[in-house]
Amino acid sequence: MTALEPRDADVAKTSALPSAAAPEESVLGRSYRALSIGIVSVVLLIAFEATAVGTAMPVAARELDGVSLYAFAFSGYFTTSLFGMVLSGQWSDRRGPLAPLTCGIAAFGAGLLLSGTAGVMWLFILGRAVQGLGGGLVIVALYVVVGRAYPERLRPAIMAAFAASWVVPSIVGPLASGAVTEHLGWRWVFVGIPVLVLLPLGLALPQIRRRAAGPVPGAGGDASFDRRRIRLALAISFGAGLLQYAAQDLRWISLVPGLLGAGLLVPAALGLLPRGTYRAARGLPSVVLLRGVAAGSFIAAESFVPLMLVTQRGLSPTLAGFSLAAGGVTWALGSWVQSRPRVEPYRERLTTTGMVLVAAAVAAAPSVLIHSVPAWTLAVAWAFGCFGMGLVISSTSVLLLKLSAPEEAGTNSAALQISDALSNVVLLSLGGAAFAALGGGALSHIPTAASASTPGAFAAVFLPMAAVALAGVWVTRRLRVETP
Repeated sequence: MTALEPRDADVAKTSALPSAAAPEESVLGRSYRALSIGIVSVVLLIAFEATAVGTAMPVAARELDGVSLYAFAFSGYFTTSLFGMVLSGQWSDRRGPLAPLTCGIAAFGAGLLLSGTAGVMWLFILGRAVQGLGGGLVIVALYVVVGRAYPERLRPAIMAAFAASWVVPSIVGPLASGAVTEHLGWRWVFVGIPVLVLLPLGLALPQIRRRAAGPVPGAGGDASFDRRRIRLALAISFGAGLLQYAAQDLRWISLVPGLLGAGLLVPAALGLLPRGTYRAARGLPSVVLLRGVAAGSFIAAESFVPLMLVTQRGLSPTLAGFSLAAGGVTWALGSWVQSRPRVEPYRERLTTTGMVLVAAAVAAAPSVLIHSVPAWTLAVAWAFGCFGMGLVISSTSVLLLKLSAPEEAGTNSAALQISDALSNVVLLSLGGAAFAALGGGALSHIPTAASASTPGAFAAVFLPMAAVALAGVWVTRRLRVETP
């Protein structure tokens, strides 16, 4: 970690939590084994769902006669998840993470069942929205559980385990989902997952109740929710939905919902993120900003990689997808590296190295538009970029918990996730608009789309995202608070 040490009061409050353990204990030691397996299994199932649903979604939209509403199945999830993140942060700080985690998993499962049994597209989208609310509740509550139940020295390891739990789903998920969709039907991709979450819940909930339930001891204050933050959460969710709608329809009339969405989203985001985030104030604000810069630039660029390989280099959709498969392994490897105790004093340097790798990978991606450059070079570059993301994403999670007082862990974790999600939607919207404006054509993995796509449209996506990632290198120099 950085040279910054927590305030003495924070240390005292942290030590007062029921997370004290023997110094030699690991995340899979006797004291933590059930909790670690339980919460990592929950992340594993959520990761599998995230990677599998994308494969089944086109078939579902076609059978429900809702292809024209296809994008709303994704944006509906995102907008409600933003509200869920803020609500979970408030709920976890005031009453403990057990209730929001339980309710979030219940909502996530109910949304899957609603989508899987839907007979019309609007009901399918409603299920995705319910699922998004549950996902937002779960992700923030899990961060609070880590902050309360694990001592500081074990947090990098459990964050590395979270990252590793995405490796197998990222490789197997699309293949398994495709096989289930083809042989059993797309509905089983949705209705089969809720049953699988019962076992990890049975392992984790008793441990969470024992180690992390209830308000922070000695934190004081009341258990009521901050109504202002709830209103801001509604504003940011509604604004993000309008902004996504405008980005999907590039007519002049779409400026109206776009401007309205920005008018709601910007002030709400300023109110929900730590003060000084947008000017990269040292410490916690820069940690939150770095998370958004890294996630937004990389994910926005990655969304166009398979399309570029299919339309410009003639690869099959399956082969184009496999070009990203190694990235799941290197992402987990980067997260594992940052969890090693010996690299702890160099955490700030790790994030700098990670952002340099991310910027280089995104900048190198459009080189495959030159046909003399082998297509496999993109897979190599992306593997290095994913390694950098593993260093940065896990490190920002560790730093956030280190710099947060226990009674603020939920609110700050929500801010971290909001920065991540908002940057994704904003940069994806801008990238998609630039791509379409420069003749990119429809965003579909169809080989014949090559005639409608131009190399310049892809360069207009990757090069600005590389510049954003390069700005993140400077932000990494702001993570350490200078002390007299």
